[in-house]
Amino acid sequence: MSQNHALSDDQVAGELRKMTAFIRQEALEKAREIQLKADEEFAIEKSKLVRQETANIDTLYEKKFKQASMSQQITRSTLANRTRLRVLSARQELLDDLFERARQKVTEVSAGDESKYQEILKGLVLEGLYYLNEEKVSVRARQKDFDAVKKAIEQASEEFKEKVGKEVAVEVDEEEPLAEGSAGGVVIVSGSGRIDINNTFEERLRLLEIDALPAVRQTLFGKNENRKFFD
Repeated sequence: MSQNHALSDDQVAGELRKMTAFIRQEALEKAREIQLKADEEFAIEKSKLVRQETANIDTLYEKKFKQASMSQQITRSTLANRTRLRVLSARQELLDDLFERARQKVTEVSAGDESKYQEILKGLVLEGLYYLNEEKVSVRARQKDFDAVKKAIEQASEEFKEKVGKEVAVEVDEEEPLAEGSAGGVVIVSGSGRIDINNTFEERLRLLEIDALPAVRQTLFGKNENRKFFD
């Protein structure tokens, strides 16, 4: 009976082919599953890497942009400061030149009209007498101005007496004259020597420079001369 159910060689070969085909199909399907899984994981990993690199590039770009912006601001600020300093320097040179010319003009006053200069000396002495309001004062002047100053003292003393109602003894301090290089004017000293009124031309001009500087700046440079060069 076992002989009746025995498979022939052809049948065995056919069964083997079926089994081989089945195993091959199973292997192909498994390979496709593995390939699909691998492709899916690759796509996910690729997308992740792309996002990471994109984020890195964005971060690097933002950093570079900030650095460039900061560098630009520094450069702009540096140029603005340099420009401002150059303008301020030019303005200061102009002011210095203006006041130097004024000093030269002041020097010419004492060397010009003698009667006019003596009248100026009288005013300067009288101003000191009013300020000190003492019975005895001394006046310092350039040696070459002694004669003119003595006449100015006489006139100023008389006017002081008329205005204030009291006499004042005023003498020229010949032992301590002003430097001959001085532009002119006088220094009025109290009797005690503790107080002196500097009414030399140099000092009056210095005070005038301080008082007039804002107005001079506005006249030369306008109302907005102190505004910022860059907002």
